[in-house]
Amino acid sequence: MKNRMGKRTLAALVAAGVVISASAQEQADVGAQTISPSPAATTQAAQSEGALVYTPAAGEEIEPETLTRINDFLAELTPRTGEISIKAANATLMVPETHYFFDAADARRVLEDAWGNPPSEETLGMIFPAGQTPFDDTVWGATLSYTADGHVSDEEASNINYDNLLKDLKRSTKEANGWRTENGYESIELVGWAEPPSYDAQTNKMYWAKELAFSGSDLNTLNYDIRVLGRRGVLELGFVANIDQLTEIRETAPAVLQMANFDAGSTYAEYQPGVDKKAAYGIAGLVGGAALAKKLGLFGIILAFGKKFAVLILAGLAGLAGAVRRMIGGGNKDVS
Repeated sequence: MKNRMGKRTLAALVAAGVVISASAQEQADVGAQTISPSPAATTQAAQSEGALVYTPAAGEEIEPETLTRINDFLAELTPRTGEISIKAANATLMVPETHYFFDAADARRVLEDAWGNPPSEETLGMIFPAGQTPFDDTVWGATLSYTADGHVSDEEASNINYDNLLKDLKRSTKEANGWRTENGYESIELVGWAEPPSYDAQTNKMYWAKELAFSGSDLNTLNYDIRVLGRRGVLELGFVANIDQLTEIRETAPAVLQMANFDAGSTYAEYQPGVDKKAAYGIAGLVGGAALAKKLGLFGIILAFGKKFAVLILAGLAGLAGAVRRMIGGGNKDVS
């Protein structure tokens, strides 16, 4: 994923019809001027129970109409805390008051309507830090999804040479730049591990982080990933942030990691060999991206993030599956 602060402002977002709760005809008319909604509607939205309210930063210039539309948009979302069932993954989130959760519908509204992403059915929800909205410059968001490719074996976990895997990931990322530039996307350089991969065999959870440099961006991107292994698949949490937020993400990641657990009957320990499907890749495939390559082909997905149109891109993974095989310690594990 890429997180780069762009030059377009919130006013431009509104003018483009992105952050508005208006009819199609209203959106068509926005190009020439901003539609002014009822101030009373914004006041009611801001005062509604549990509503998120965006407050401009000190010195930030923002038109009242723009602020109104933002807070009207936020008022239609429902931040949730406490015990949350993720039925599609047979999992449960325990979200403390220090964070909040958007369900799949609200998460898609943020990703598609507020951040300008193409429609996607993959996202099951998003986690945000309490006290911030999706429009804050310094906010991070963690997307939640589930891959039902089968039980991922962790037998190879202690044998993976992550330095060698990183070298091959760098090569694969560079090779994929041809497709990105041809299709109008910026080229990517994988700088290195921002956080080396770490797997906990007791909880069957792992995390890692990559630092990415996108052409045309003066601030590198942080890709911080968490995986929770289950009986039939993997619960995936991916932090969306800039590289200068690494310390904050590193500090909050353990808390987010503890939030997600599979329900009884779907835990990793309850896997039944010969009965349950087994994934065609192992731990190295999770880190390297074999699961993502299988799901999305070689193109990756495009995400836009942040109040000023930062853009996120999951790196293309051309030729990665075979590369991952070669980088596993011992060289005899098939993860394609």
